[in-house]
Formats: sequence, structure tokens, C-alpha cells
Amino acid sequence: MATDPRSPTVAVGLQGSCCSGCAVTAYPAEDACPRCGGPAEPAVLQGTGRLWTWTVQRYAPKSPPYQAPPGGFVPFALGYVELVEGVRVAAVLEVDDLDDVRIGMPLTVTAGHGVPRARPTTPGEEGS
Repeated sequence: MATDPRSPTVAVGLQGSCCSGCAVTAYPAEDACPRCGGPAEPAVLQGTGRLWTWTVQRYAPKSPPYQAPPGGFVPFALGYVELVEGVRVAAVLEVDDLDDVRIGMPLTVTAGHGVPRARPTTPGEEGS
């Protein structure tokens, strides 16, 4: 079983939470607010936002548990995406060219098994 952080995942909505007292949003979902400690309710996050910061993973992680995919390790980008709800989510950036990555670029984040994925937002998605 491959443990490559870039391996495909089944896309699901980002399951976060929102504090019923101070309205802070958290990802991943928590039972209590990370700010005030009050109760937090489950919330599905929009998954759209802008790249806050990023880096490139240029070497293979230690093994185990990492197992290189067929064809070997290929560098990939990781970043924090600040969602419209104000929370920052760490994600693998699914871009065709690492030279195209820019702070502030619009991204759409999806979750599945493992690390969330972010891809450039298409013009039709920016208003959603």
C-alpha cells in the first residue's frame, strides 16, 4: 500500500467545526472551541481560499512508513490555505508546475483519506 502524500484520495467535504459561543472555525472538527473552550458544532467548510504560505518537499520522507510510488519520488508542494471561513488548512498542492505556485493564489481544498489536497480554483468556482 502506497503512503505517498500525493496519492489519490476520495474527495469529501472539509469537516470542520464552529464555536457556538465565539464563532471560531476549526479544522479538523473539534468538540470544543480552541479559543474559548466552549462547545463547537460540526460544520462543512466551503473549501475555497487563498494560499497563505508554501514550501516544496524535495526529498523522500523516511521509510517506513513512506513507500515510494512506482517510478520513484517526485518533489511536490505543500502549503497552508486560508479558507473563506478564516481557518488555515495544511494541504498538498496539486499543481502542474511548481514554478506556478504563488502566495495569494486561489485554491480549492478537498479532503479524503490522509492529507487534504488543494488545486487551483477555476474561474467558475471562485464565487462558490
